[in-house]
Amino acid sequence: MGIIKASKLIYDYIRRDEEQHVEEVNRAIDGLDLDIQAGDFVAILGHNGSGKSTFAKQINGILLPTEGTVWISGMKTTDESHIWDIRKTAGMVFQNPDNQIIGNVVEEDVGFGPENLGVPTDEIWRRVDESLEAVGMTAYRMKSPNKLSGGQKQRVAIAGVMAMRPQCVVLDEPTAMLDPNGRKEVIRTLHELNRREKITVLLITHYMEEVIEAGRVIVMDDGKVVMDGTPREIFSQVEKLKACRLDVPQVTELAYELKKGGVSLPDGILTMEELMQHLLPLMQKQFPETVTVLE
Repeated sequence: MGIIKASKLIYDYIRRDEEQHVEEVNRAIDGLDLDIQAGDFVAILGHNGSGKSTFAKQINGILLPTEGTVWISGMKTTDESHIWDIRKTAGMVFQNPDNQIIGNVVEEDVGFGPENLGVPTDEIWRRVDESLEAVGMTAYRMKSPNKLSGGQKQRVAIAGVMAMRPQCVVLDEPTAMLDPNGRKEVIRTLHELNRREKITVLLITHYMEEVIEAGRVIVMDDGKVVMDGTPREIFSQVEKLKACRLDVPQVTELAYELKKGGVSLPDGILTMEELMQHLLPLMQKQFPETVTVLE
């Protein structure tokens, strides 16, 4: 069993009238089976309403299953005696960092979580130092969070979660409110934490470019897993992704259209460098003088 495991998971959003009679039932997760191993970097994709954010809230017990089971490091989320251990194991980072930052100074905010866990003072400050260094925010420790950019605030939010020493970090569209530079900062930070600290990262996003370097990509639609594989395996199936109302990275789309037009290219090209490696030999054959000038 991995660090996160769901078996036959069902979750219904139920709307009731004033007398508590059921008016409407919307199934957000429908028989989900999923197993995520410790130390993995996993991205979950899906259009709005696919169930990905509902699944994120299942992981640390914000929502509990209507049916089925979710285990976090072997602990059932429905077991009230383990709920705090589960929340220490799986830290959550949400879309809006302002909803998670409560301190007037960056270092105080990062220390808030471990303080609530009863961590001794000396250990709190050691964790604050290490967490700020891990996300590249040490130079801003005495700053007010209100003076930071969106990307910097999100890194502080991640540092606050890291200071609680989780084994896993779940991020529910953490870059949705950021500009492109802020998005790059946050994604780079997550990959560094995954590589250096061996922390399991579960990234829920709708930005295709953010998942290119993930170890595994899961695509959800109508509350089910419809695709599961490496980024190359997933983005090789352009038409299937579009049927799930998802885009693909721009360079993948370009390569796909070129291939449809008769250019001999492999499926699942993920970067511009990779595309050019395949295109330049073809151009050299057809336009040798032009390619020589480009080189």
